[in-house]
Amino acid sequence: MGEKIQSIQKKLSSAGINGIELCEKSKSILLQGELLQYNDIVKAGKIASKFGYKGVINDITTKGEKPADIIRPQINDNSLDGKKYDVVIIGGGVIGCSIARELSKYHISILLLEKECDVAMQASSRNDGMIHPGIATHLHGNTASYNVRGNRMYTQVCEELDVPFKRTGNLILFKEKNYHLLSPILIARSKYIGIEYKHLSKKQLQEIEPNITDEQQGGFMFPSSGVLSPYKLTVAFAENAVQNGVTVSLSTIVDGMVKKDGKIIEVITNRGRIIPRIVINAAGVYADKIAEFAGDRFFTIHPRKGEIIILDKKKARLFTAAMGTLNLKELSGNTKGGGLVHTIDDNILVGPNALEVMDREDYSTNRERVDQILKKQLPMIKGLSPTDVITYFSGVRAPTYEENFIVEASETVNNLVYAAGIQSPGLASAPAIAQDVADITLSILSKTEKIRENMDYNPRNKLVKMSGMSFEQKQKLIKKNPDYGVIVCRCEEISKGEILDALSSPIPIYTLDGIKRRVRPGMGRCQGGFCSPIVAQLIAQKSGCELTDITKKGTGSQLLVSTTRKGENADV
Repeated sequence: MGEKIQSIQKKLSSAGINGIELCEKSKSILLQGELLQYNDIVKAGKIASKFGYKGVINDITTKGEKPADIIRPQINDNSLDGKKYDVVIIGGGVIGCSIARELSKYHISILLLEKECDVAMQASSRNDGMIHPGIATHLHGNTASYNVRGNRMYTQVCEELDVPFKRTGNLILFKEKNYHLLSPILIARSKYIGIEYKHLSKKQLQEIEPNITDEQQGGFMFPSSGVLSPYKLTVAFAENAVQNGVTVSLSTIVDGMVKKDGKIIEVITNRGRIIPRIVINAAGVYADKIAEFAGDRFFTIHPRKGEIIILDKKKARLFTAAMGTLNLKELSGNTKGGGLVHTIDDNILVGPNALEVMDREDYSTNRERVDQILKKQLPMIKGLSPTDVITYFSGVRAPTYEENFIVEASETVNNLVYAAGIQSPGLASAPAIAQDVADITLSILSKTEKIRENMDYNPRNKLVKMSGMSFEQKQKLIKKNPDYGVIVCRCEEISKGEILDALSSPIPIYTLDGIKRRVRPGMGRCQGGFCSPIVAQLIAQKSGCELTDITKKGTGSQLLVSTTRKGENADV
């Protein structure tokens, strides 16, 4: 047994973890065995990650509890069988979609695969939409540099894609007077990663945000931080990519790969076998599974859930900047600690927390944990109350045990590129990651042929958004198209015209949640209680299907069971 492995065994034993077999696999460390608790599996992986290996392959199992099976699309056809593409991107989150758009600047064929019935259905729609400044990232890896670089790109990216974006700033608050001793640490971190900051006294803090409670003794402002809608951004990336020649195949799951001479020659899916020149792994929580299909698994994703609470828009006036209190553990831990975020759509988000979970699509929420989040975060601002809660949701992040982004070409598979292990601040980092992945991909492709620019590339994606229009602009639009004068969602003031636009977009989606992600019907106080039937009718009319076929979020989420009357005045 090697010296390094012996050291890991000692650390595991001192943590009360015994009976684990360790061996080196290429540049990584492989853990095998069986433990009683899932948390001990995660703890073992974290311990092993401190010994300088490229990655941790954690194959420890539990004696009782097993992870849930992957949720598969119900479609099985041969619509993609035998088709050839220069680049196949696996994963339709913000990373995969931003990569697709970046590569669409070049004259190459690109296919993006997503197992869900829409893009942005997992982590990319289940976060707070904050473009972090980079102050809370790990300094030893690449997350800080990607965060800062990506953050700086967002002004241009959002202007091109017509995605609302506002630099609200981010406040880190000190609750106790002796916390001013941490100021040198934050100043040093800010200077090291190259971001702007301002140290605020209690008086200055309350001048900026008058409703901050008196217990906050001071803080730091990081003005580069901003907010946007993460799902609208992801959809905009995808739609613009399609407008520039990319093909998106939804409800398409990768089931395996065929390799020959160190290359992937086939990607096996539920819709046939695809022949790629390059494969990009941007599969989020399933990135290690995709790596295993390619025979190149050198890391493990351990899912980390975060729960977030949505407050009513009526409290939006209380503050502007995103904010959270400082905890020493959070400067070096695996969570930024959560806080309050004033969203781009004027709701307030509270959280998230951080919980290691076994299931990669565990989107459950827990009443006790929600109450804990409210108890911790609401006291930062006067006037916030649990009665302001509209709803809550959760998302699952995709960290490796190294807590680092994997953005590189495979060391063993000649045509595989990684954008894996992307957790927070992945949203802020997405444009920068996309640039680097595109550069790596193009360098591989250019070994066999010269890659030409796409001379028809158009970076712009213009959308009709009535919420930001003046009364005169709305009147002019309604005169041109009366559908924009028919309000379907009263809470969010969304018109029939905007919903019909979404149904005719470059990536048409015929689910309630798909329309909700694009133009917000159902996001208000009533959570779709009034507008959902009308939206469902519009979807049925546009798609030509029956109302009983309309789903909330895809297979298994039908809204209606059967018709109650037949004929002209039929009801369901």
